[in-house]
Amino acid sequence: MFALRYAAVLALVIWMGGLLALGAIAAPVIFDVIARSNVANGRVLAGAIFGEALRQFHVVAYGCGAAIVLTLLVRAVLGPRPRRFALRVAITVLMLGAALYSGIVITRSIAKVQQEIGTGVSVTSLPPDDARRLAFGRLHRQSVMVQLVPLVGGLLLLFWEQRD
Repeated sequence: MFALRYAAVLALVIWMGGLLALGAIAAPVIFDVIARSNVANGRVLAGAIFGEALRQFHVVAYGCGAAIVLTLLVRAVLGPRPRRFALRVAITVLMLGAALYSGIVITRSIAKVQQEIGTGVSVTSLPPDDARRLAFGRLHRQSVMVQLVPLVGGLLLLFWEQRD
């Protein structure tokens, strides 16, 4: 049982830590360093780098979500059943759904807007009232908000896990 709990906590830590590291460290650093380096089309390059890192991290998040659900199910079968089992599974499925929505739907929508803008053209170079810039901004905000679901859900799961 200890190994299953450990695996679930490890998956939560990887998932939540990865989200925090990407959003609070990697994104600002990538954009700042490239901006200071005066690289041609720097914002486009920074966006491409961060977008690829986020794309690859989504795969990690899917694996973490699956691992958490699996460990909860195995623990329930082997006993004793984790406290608030159904709620934990529901929260994990919600977290995984948010990751899938972000990784598939939002990412695809952002790629479509970027394709409409054109290769090598920064979103910030468009006029503030440009429909493509507004759509990108809306999708970016939506992506950030959706990533809060795994963070808040993960905090709840960690809380319950440490109480077991």
